[in-house]
Amino acid sequence: MNIKTLAMTGLLGAALALGGNARAAADYPSHPVKIIVSLPPGSGADTTARFLSKHLAEKFGQPFIVENRPGANSFIAAQAVATAAPDGYTMFVASNSPMTTNAAVFKSLPYDAIADFSPVAPIARFPMVLVVPANSPYRNVTELVSAAKEAPGKLNFASGTATYQVVLELFHEQNGIKATHVPYKGTSAALADLAGGVVQYSLADVSAALPLIRGGKLRPLAVTSAQRIKDLPDVPTMQESGNKGYEAYAWTAAFFPAKVDPAIVARVSEAVQALVRSDEGRAFMAKLGGESFVGGPDTLATFQKDELESMRRIAKLANIQQE
Repeated sequence: MNIKTLAMTGLLGAALALGGNARAAADYPSHPVKIIVSLPPGSGADTTARFLSKHLAEKFGQPFIVENRPGANSFIAAQAVATAAPDGYTMFVASNSPMTTNAAVFKSLPYDAIADFSPVAPIARFPMVLVVPANSPYRNVTELVSAAKEAPGKLNFASGTATYQVVLELFHEQNGIKATHVPYKGTSAALADLAGGVVQYSLADVSAALPLIRGGKLRPLAVTSAQRIKDLPDVPTMQESGNKGYEAYAWTAAFFPAKVDPAIVARVSEAVQALVRSDEGRAFMAKLGGESFVGGPDTLATFQKDELESMRRIAKLANIQQE
């Protein structure tokens, strides 16, 4: 076989492979798709995943089955997706905890939050709210900052997750204050102790804090979104409260394992984006206390990398590291 024949054979093989990939993408999905969630049933990520699964099943004519794998700081779920076959039949509906926060605060992970995943599309984002006990002497952000500056390290703040801790440390950095961190295993426990006056302030998703705010147990000082929110129209944003450029959200997004066929990623991404942009999608996210987060794979990839870089900087500055 001469060189010319070898070259032609190689080109033919490449063309056949591309044709096979195109057919596989066009036929996708040919059997049920698993959607892994790292949080338990009833959580924001779980509720979002179930809403998404229903619509993807209708769109593609195959079941998209939600499987909850909670625990171990989302390591179990993230690792399961990272090591799954890159065929498009395992998807991760993830929050920021496994995809940015873990990589910023843990010394080592059993997965790489960037290299082991193919971004599909963002889904939703949820504002957070800075809260104090209802009987707190601090009625706004300025008073809280002044008190913290007068007694460095004396005020205690609670965090239900590492994400809230990092976002609060960003608040501390911007205002030049120091406070003592009190970690909790979950947002509910942190807010319960806050309402009881065990700690002086905390940060949580608006949806988690709202029942205690409406019940007169907590006082909201500011929200972390760029604009005021419908559920708390009289509460200023952090930017309105003097924290220029301060904006933070909890979020959910869809990922495949790395190396999934880009044509499959594109098909699923288009379906997710269509749902997120729809009136039904926007209404659903608003009901959860959030908003649609619109974008494709490139938008999600850039956002994830930028947030991870910011979180790593804050975690290093505040000496946040977990084993």
